[in-house]
Parts: sequence; structure tokens; C-alpha cells
Amino acid sequence: MPVKLGPAGVPLSCKGRTIVEGMDDIISLGLETMEVQTVRMVAPQHFEQYWQAGVLANKTGFEMNIHGPYYSELLGNRLQRNRSLAKVEAALQAAKTINARHITLHAGHYGEMNRGQEANEQVATVFKGIVERIREIWNDDEDLYPVFPWLKEGTPSKIGVETSGRQELWGSLEEVLEVVNHVEGTIPVLNLAHIHARGHGRLRTSEDYGELFDQVRETIGTKEFYCHFSGVEHRMGNAMHYTQIKKSDLNFEPLAEFIIEEGAWLDMTLISDSPLLEHDAMYMAQNIDRARHRQLERKAREDRRKALAAQANISPEEMAAREAEIAAARAKDALAASQAPEAKKEEKATEKPKKTPAKKAAAKEDTNDDLFAIEEDDDDLF
Repeated sequence: MPVKLGPAGVPLSCKGRTIVEGMDDIISLGLETMEVQTVRMVAPQHFEQYWQAGVLANKTGFEMNIHGPYYSELLGNRLQRNRSLAKVEAALQAAKTINARHITLHAGHYGEMNRGQEANEQVATVFKGIVERIREIWNDDEDLYPVFPWLKEGTPSKIGVETSGRQELWGSLEEVLEVVNHVEGTIPVLNLAHIHARGHGRLRTSEDYGELFDQVRETIGTKEFYCHFSGVEHRMGNAMHYTQIKKSDLNFEPLAEFIIEEGAWLDMTLISDSPLLEHDAMYMAQNIDRARHRQLERKAREDRRKALAAQANISPEEMAAREAEIAAARAKDALAASQAPEAKKEEKATEKPKKTPAKKAAAKEDTNDDLFAIEEDDDDLF
């Protein structure tokens, strides 16, 4: 159950802004991966630091990944498509230089295409060409092997097709799985915030995550998952913007529970898209550790119950029933004990207040009653 965690970009807490400095910070935090953001066009001056990062990743086993251009029009007309593919080409060259294991790409708007088979076939055709191109780039010049040793030792980057977060964009879970199922060399990029938003808040429990990962496994037969996670604000099936995890209705705890309880078969890379980047990546790591500790504690209780049941010559189920009865009795006693002080307080509150002694002046008047034959009211005094 290897799960690698890391941020989408250089950590916010990193004093430097280069990729290598970001890698150092990520490793010092105990994280194992990052996703470099090439959101527009990769400038030639960036390739020097990309290569340095690739060398470091190759030596340390650190997993590098890369995100292609955010804005893409792979379903547009020829001019729009070629313009987008030029940006994709730069991302592929950067992926080779940085030794990226995954390249995340978007398809973009439907454009004039109809949803369904027509759009899916067009996207599949484009991604077949992208897969062929990354293989050419990876194997185009053996003279580069001394500079890029990972080209000889490794395999080409896998092309990731990301789920989108808005209804007008190609990239529902079903569309992505259909394309990936037909194009070898691609993998689905499960942006869980996008899936949650498009599904009107569908990811609530560990069972929801189980159904999602089972659906992917049954459709394309993979155990390798590349995922993005973040909090998200969404309306009417559309993602509005990312938020920190704690301020969203997309909770990470159920996913952590699924990973520990049911995800032994998973090989997952999990990227934090949150505005808090590495802070929420650490938050996810902590939740996974807590889920693991809860599992160990439960297993220890079960082992103890089995041992006690064997000593008492009863079944573990009977021992569990006895423990439940004892726990219920203790809870009842605790409730009664907590209610007793409250009852006393209410009893004191209902008691009549004691009469206070009369004022001295009034007392003197009472003692002089025999001096006056008439009783006077207070109103008659003035």
C-alpha cells in the first residue's frame, strides 16, 4: 500500500523558489513527491533547473511529476488544437528533462463537439499522438544517455488524463476512463475535488471512495492511481475554486480510512492542490497515520478479546457481547452520576428563600407596640 504524498509546486514555506530548493524542503518534511506546474509555456531558461532536479530525483528516488498547460483546446478547431499541442510539446520536453513519472493534461472545452462518442474519439486520437510523441522524445538520441541516464534505465512518462471540475469541460470520470481504456500509455488523473464537485458532493464516506476506486479498477484494470486532493467550493455540479481541506465539505478522513482499511492493493501518488500546498499534504499524511493507529488499536483489542474468550472457553462473539453489556452498564452509571448533581442544583433552586431579619427601625417599632394603641401603616408615616 505505497502512498506517496507531495504538493503541487514549490512549497510555500520554501525560502528559495527553484525546483531543487523545493525538493529539499519537501524531503525534509517527510514527503516523497511533487508536481511541477508548467501552466503556460516552458521557457528555455527553465531547462537548466529542470535538469538539476531530474538528476537529484534520479539519485534519491524522489518521484517527480509535471502538470501541462492549464488552458487547453484539444477539442477545438485545427488552429486551436495545434496551439495547445505546441504547449503540450514543451511540457513533454520538460518531463524528459526533469525525469517525470506522470504528465497531467487537460482536454478543455467541448467546443463545437457533441458530448459522447464523437468527443471521446477525438480526445483519444489526440492522446494517442501524445503518447507516441513522448516515446519518441524518450528514445530519440542515445548520445543523451550520459546526461539523462534515466532515459536508458527507465520508461517514458505516463500521460495522465485529468478529470475536470465543470460541466462545460470534457473530463467526467466516465469520459476519462473510456479514453484511458482505449489508449495505451495513459492513466486517469483522479482529481477528487473535481469528481466531488461534478457529483454534487458525492464523496462523503469511505464507502464512496471504495466505490470510486473499484469503478476505476474494474474499468481499466489498474492498481496504480495518480490523484489530486484539495478542499473545494462547488455549486450545481461545478467547482468554483480550491480551498484548504478543513474549510470544505470534502473531508480527507474518509479517504484515509479507506486507504488503511481497504486500500492494501493501491499504488497511489497523492498531490495536494490546496492553497496551503505542503501544509495540507502534511495534514493528509497525519490523517493516514491516525487511521493506521486506529487500525492497530482495533486489532490489538480483537486479539485480546480472542485470548480472553479462549481462557473463558467461549466464542469471541460472546466475549464481545459481554464487553458491550459492561460498557453499556458503565455508560448508564456515568449518566446517572452526572445527572445527580444537576438534580441537587434544581432542588436547591426550588427551595423558598429564608426570611431576612427586619430592619433595625422596624424592630424598634415592633418593641414599642404597647406604647401606641393604634396600628399604623407605612403610608401613614409620611
